[in-house]
Amino acid sequence: MAARTIVLGIGNVERGDDGAGRAVARLLRHMLSGGVEIVEQDGEATALLAKLDGAAAAYLIDACMSNAPAGTVHRIDANFGPLPQASSDLSTHGFGLAAAIELGRALGQLPPRTIVYAIEAESFVAGAPLCEPVATATAIVADRIRSEIEETAP
Repeated sequence: MAARTIVLGIGNVERGDDGAGRAVARLLRHMLSGGVEIVEQDGEATALLAKLDGAAAAYLIDACMSNAPAGTVHRIDANFGPLPQASSDLSTHGFGLAAAIELGRALGQLPPRTIVYAIEAESFVAGAPLCEPVATATAIVADRIRSEIEETAP
C-alpha cells in the first residue's frame, strides 16, 4: 500500500479570509496528481483527526490572527513538538487547530510528517471575498505545498 498524503484545507468560505485554507485546497486540486488526497473541512476537531489517521504526510492550511500583516504565511512542522504558544490561536475554529494536533499526537494519530500552514487573515466578514493579500498568499502556499510534496515523493 502506498504512503498516504493528505492536504486539509480548513475554513469557512462564507466568512471572508476564513476561507483561505479551503482556497489553497481548491488550487492544489489543479496542481497535484491523483495520488494526494485533498479535503476541505470546516475545522471540527474530531473530523480532522479522523482524516489524519493513517496518513504518512499531512498538510493543514487555515487562517489565523496573530497581529502579523494580512497575507503573512506561517509554516510550522508539528512533528518537532507542540505548536509555539503564540500559535495556539492559529485556527479561527472552536476547538482550535493546535489543540487538535496535540490530541492527535497524544492518541498516536499524528502523521510522521505534519506541516501546518497558517495564513494571516484580515477580516472574517460574512459574505466577503478573500482580501487581496490573503488571496495572493493562498497561491504562494499552494505552490509551496506542491513543491514539498513533489520533493518528498518516492
